[in-house]
Amino acid sequence: MNQTFKQLICIAFLSIAVSAPAQAQSAGGTLAKIRDAGEIRLGHRDVSVPFSYLDDNQKPVGFAMDLCARIVEAVKDELKLPALQTRLQPIQLSTQIPLIENGTIDIVCGPATNTLERQKVVAFSTTIFVSSIRAVVQKDAPIKSFEDLAGRPVSLTSGSTSIGLLSARAQAKTFQTKNILTPDHAASFLALTTGRSDAFVMDDILLASLIAGSPNPANWRIIDDSLRTEPYGLIIRKGDPEFKALVDKTLVAMMKSNEFQQLYAKWFTQPIPPKNVNLNFPMTAPLKDAVANPNDKGV
Repeated sequence: MNQTFKQLICIAFLSIAVSAPAQAQSAGGTLAKIRDAGEIRLGHRDVSVPFSYLDDNQKPVGFAMDLCARIVEAVKDELKLPALQTRLQPIQLSTQIPLIENGTIDIVCGPATNTLERQKVVAFSTTIFVSSIRAVVQKDAPIKSFEDLAGRPVSLTSGSTSIGLLSARAQAKTFQTKNILTPDHAASFLALTTGRSDAFVMDDILLASLIAGSPNPANWRIIDDSLRTEPYGLIIRKGDPEFKALVDKTLVAMMKSNEFQQLYAKWFTQPIPPKNVNLNFPMTAPLKDAVANPNDKGV
């Protein structure tokens, strides 16, 4: 055996030794991580009514939290770990994707728009909601379209898709807004209600929830103009088909059994804690279609 051939053999064995652990780790994915840790980590929001928010006892509740609870049960069954622990991790819109990427949380239990740009770094479950990006303004404000916001201060939540969509509309229609960025939706709405902004641009259902929970709901109005219709999905790690398949299978089974629809009615068309307000937000036609034809298409 000549020296060159020996070197090639050594390189081949070295490559196998180096790549094998990486392949094994990749094949394990989120379910293996959960099994080894003995816990599943859920990321939750504090103020995203009715998807994920805190009740009077500072307990995370909401539509997305209920969906995640069902997924946790499916994980327990899959791993045969009935005593699997659940760890809750508070997140914000701007931190949800980094915390998924670095392994701090295993799934985002909150409203998250499924975009093609985000799909480059994370994956999404099948669609659980379809929203429309609109703006809330004072009831008597002379604002009917986004063009009417030219030169006005506008509240935007950091990390939201609303920022880019408003910028694109402004460029296309040659107008400018004075953007006020805040860390969460509650702060964005507060900027509007305290007069620091003339509008808050966000998903219509989140705007509806903020209005319903405000001291004077009749003072506010959501404009009809829309920047885009957006599908929501639960965020999970990219490149983990086994975990995604389990999440999607669980959600689709809920949709087919009508459990999903019952949970929707509980959170969107009935009084909810902590103030027992009713959002009066029945399923829209796009959401009904997404439930009848489950998919994870982004925008």
